[in-house]
Amino acid sequence: TLLTPDVVQGRRVRLMFQDEARFGRMVRMRRCWAPAPQRPVVNNGYEREFQYVYGAVSPVEGEVDWRICPAMDTEQMGKFLAQVSAAHSQDFIVRVVDGASSHVAKALVVPENIRLHRLPAYAPELNPQEHLWDEIREKEFPNRVFSDMAGVVRTLEAGLPRLASDRDRVRSICAWPWIVSLDL
Repeated sequence: TLLTPDVVQGRRVRLMFQDEARFGRMVRMRRCWAPAPQRPVVNNGYEREFQYVYGAVSPVEGEVDWRICPAMDTEQMGKFLAQVSAAHSQDFIVRVVDGASSHVAKALVVPENIRLHRLPAYAPELNPQEHLWDEIREKEFPNRVFSDMAGVVRTLEAGLPRLASDRDRVRSICAWPWIVSLDL
């Protein structure tokens, strides 16, 4: 019932996977290189401040949409849905989401060209967007201490477009065989 002709209305179907993540001032310790016999030194920080990011990937196309937000809630989810709907206005979007409360809230406004489809509970391994968060954390945030949240936001504002501009890289991370083989 998700993809009936009267709902799709002849539009191209775009499969997207969505997830949310938080990025903050806490250091993500990673291995790093140092010349022998030196040992690398990484400062550590325990500040619990976060910036939130909504992300949605189209694995087949290798395209990523994102929105940096001050919070994760129904209002921000609605704004992200509207943003993606406008960016892909000619497509009918099947958006795979997890069971977060903002995804099922009665107040959530879902645009006409988007249908939400929930993943099974406790199944983040089925969502390729999770792997893009890992990529951002690994490439943009390792062993970095931020003196304020503005540094976190600047890093996101530089790193997210860099990742999104490399469609081949996005496809190599997210275009899993079972996703590519779907006949939509």
